[in-house]
Amino acid sequence: QVQLVESGGGLVQPGGSLRLSCAASGSIFSINSMGWYRQAPGKQRELVAAITSEGSTNYADSVKGRFTISRDAAKNTVYLQMNSLKPEDTADYYCHAEGKKGNWPRERYFEVWGQGTLVTVSS
Repeated sequence: QVQLVESGGGLVQPGGSLRLSCAASGSIFSINSMGWYRQAPGKQRELVAAITSEGSTNYADSVKGRFTISRDAAKNTVYLQMNSLKPEDTADYYCHAEGKKGNWPRERYFEVWGQGTLVTVSS
């Protein structure tokens, strides 16, 4: 199995910064992509940012220029640096990963979600 452990959420004032971390562990053969999604009360879960194994990134328009996603491939860890936070960034943030698990030549596809970490932006 593959598990994700998230950390870094909390309460921050508008204009402040937070850094989220997500570490994948388990029988990982390779990771294709990792990313962050968020879900605010009464809203659907949405992509915030994602990064592929080649380093390509994708951001929601609402966070471009404020959030930066990065990864440490050796540690199977992804980070989300969030700057200039706004009250509308308040949500549960979920880490997501997909790739292959197990051992060659019997590796299999996996997709896994973290448990979520709450980010609250408020004065």
